[in-house]
Amino acid sequence: MSANPVIDVDELNVSYGDFSAVRDLSFQVEPGELYALLGTNGAGKTSALEVIEGHRKASSGTVRVFGRSPTDRRAIRPRTGIMLQESGFAGDLTVSESVRLIGRLSGRADALDRVLKVVDLTHKADTLVSQLSGGEKRRLDFATAVYGRPELIFLDEPTTGLDIQSRDALWDAVQRLREDGSTVVLTTHYLEEAQQRADRIGLMHGGTLRQQGTVSELTRALPATIQFSLPRDAATPPMHSAPVSGSTYVIETFDMQADLKQLLDWANAHAVELRGLSAAPTRLDDVFRAIGSQPAS
Repeated sequence: MSANPVIDVDELNVSYGDFSAVRDLSFQVEPGELYALLGTNGAGKTSALEVIEGHRKASSGTVRVFGRSPTDRRAIRPRTGIMLQESGFAGDLTVSESVRLIGRLSGRADALDRVLKVVDLTHKADTLVSQLSGGEKRRLDFATAVYGRPELIFLDEPTTGLDIQSRDALWDAVQRLREDGSTVVLTTHYLEEAQQRADRIGLMHGGTLRQQGTVSELTRALPATIQFSLPRDAATPPMHSAPVSGSTYVIETFDMQADLKQLLDWANAHAVELRGLSAAPTRLDDVFRAIGSQPAS
């Protein structure tokens, strides 16, 4: 890890009365990185992010953003863009007025036309927020977060309510920001987005960080699966396979390529048809389910 991370969280604790929402959370986000902080329901990631964003005080522990306390709004806010799940823009303001307002409040400067073009809202510039569709409001949320090309961007469920075309456009814009040096923190329930986009992922459950690493590092801990069905009179298949339902077999493997070749060679040698053959590598959602099945404390 670098000596100067953009975000440095050390032994963070957040409590609400007797309830401990976040316990001893520690992680860093490096410059230019896309870090996905994911968690099961009630995992504590929202409370943790509220502290990092400067919206909530920690019960204990330390958090630094650009080397400063996140409550130092004068230093942090102009360098940070935040896309919340619901931003709550005033319905009687237009799209243009809403973007300009966030620019003034955050101390960031940009060309309004450029930002509206990025989110395809140029034709809605003079439309009241109350008259926007759900997807259009989400694009407005994104516009205000990236206004001024901030160095650090928080994206909280950024693609919820967006169609495929709008999702692709949003991620294209994020990629361009990253190419310009921006650091991105992502939370999402669309695990495929995190798997495709994140450099590193932190997985929270029960208020603690259970695992952290690249997708490859996280998925390496669980076996891949090979599944197939055999005719009733077929010989016993090789390797450590067991029927899971009638003539359907599942092989769990940490070396899928070698085991799949062995299985195919066996089937060819015995003239056996492997019906419904599928070979699936471990995915992030498999890791997520495994963590979700662990005790919360």
